Amino acid sequence: MKYSVLCQAEVGSSTTVGPFAYLRPGSKLGEHVKVGDFVEVKNATIDDGSKVSHLSYIGDAKIGKNVNVGCGAITVNYDGYNKFVTEVEDDAFIGSNVNLIAPVKVGKGAFVVAGSTITKSVAENDMAIARPRQENKSGYAERIRARAKAKKNNQTQS
Repeated sequence: MKYSVLCQAEVGSSTTVGPFAYLRPGSKLGEHVKVGDFVEVKNATIDDGSKVSHLSYIGDAKIGKNVNVGCGAITVNYDGYNKFVTEVEDDAFIGSNVNLIAPVKVGKGAFVVAGSTITKSVAENDMAIARPRQENKSGYAERIRARAKAKKNNQTQS
């Protein structure tokens, strides 16, 4: 637990934390859990054998056994008025840069593809992908730069 902050948190045996993790009140880590670099956990349970390796926020969540949570994954638990729970069942895989918009449940053995924003529950052993198809607009970057340059010149002349 190098250089991490743990505040009213429980940590199971053979669990590693940090560096630079922040375990806030209500955090409960099981045995053989990995919470890595720059991970924040608040009012959440992460069960045995699960990993949240780096740059993630797990708040108001129940993470099952042997779950892998990818880099940059976030449980979006607050809508501006209320807090909601995210549940990820055993053996699920959460890809990098995933947003889980609570209340939502990811079923046992489910797979959430990197870059997805999940707003509906994912059934057991299903794969969820929630991102638009990439569209490239030829030459459009030049138009954006020209527009920005023109705007800057107009502001300078004013």
